[in-house]
Amino acid sequence: MYSQIVIEHFANPRNTGVIEDADGVGEVGNPQCGDMMTFYIKVEDDRIADIKFQTFGCVAAIAVSSIVSEMAKGKTLEEARQITRKAVAEALGGLPPNKMHCSNLGAEALALAIQQYEEKRAAH
Repeated sequence: MYSQIVIEHFANPRNTGVIEDADGVGEVGNPQCGDMMTFYIKVEDDRIADIKFQTFGCVAAIAVSSIVSEMAKGKTLEEARQITRKAVAEALGGLPPNKMHCSNLGAEALALAIQQYEEKRAAH
């Protein structure tokens, strides 16, 4: 049902935790399935210098959060904004059709963290 990449990221998720003084935080949830994701980003020179996440959810939700964090780390904000649900699913070696919404949540939470960072920066 799940690819080896999904199983690996679920069993050994990368970049878990909280960044206390995060530059941006993005939180999304899907009330239908109960998945909740929060992404924290630290930005330096317009790049994501550090990224952490907390996810409450299924195997796919945790694997998606892990791979999105790896895909975004070190990227410019513009590059990170280009991470789509399709790219996330492909990086994981595919997801079952009933779990595709999870890949959307990961990309969405990252986009919200970037958006919050940019709004905070524009306010100063």
